[in-house]
Amino acid sequence: MDEPLPVTDPLALESQICFALSVASRGVIAAYRPVLEPLKLTHPQYLVMLALWQHAPLSLKDLAGRLHMEPATLSPLTKRLEALGYVQRAKNPDDGRGLALSLTEQGRTLRQRAEQVPVEMMQRLQMDEGELKDLHRLMTTLMQRVHP
Repeated sequence: MDEPLPVTDPLALESQICFALSVASRGVIAAYRPVLEPLKLTHPQYLVMLALWQHAPLSLKDLAGRLHMEPATLSPLTKRLEALGYVQRAKNPDDGRGLALSLTEQGRTLRQRAEQVPVEMMQRLQMDEGELKDLHRLMTTLMQRVHP
């Protein structure tokens, strides 16, 4: 009978950073779902709103760059945010072919309600502010290395 491989096996599932990141990512995004539901936002829509709350107005191209996403992926997200009344999409005055995104009054007001999201997520993830800052620092370093 085959003996189980030791945990020190470099190909053990539990040793793979890709596995840990994948499982953690799915779990964190799932934890956001009930927190974002009252705001009528999905997690990807929340990321768009975060970028717009900080930098609006933005072109679709600039938003895609900030979120490390393709404009074609963001287009349907921004259409749904427009349908919710949070975002206004218009021709970009600087580039007639592109879209400019700005917040509506309702979208700006939503920010006040969203300020509780990080607090609630800290509780849901059972992590204190220091742990989250450490994790964020490591993840930001990783993002910079995989997206130079």
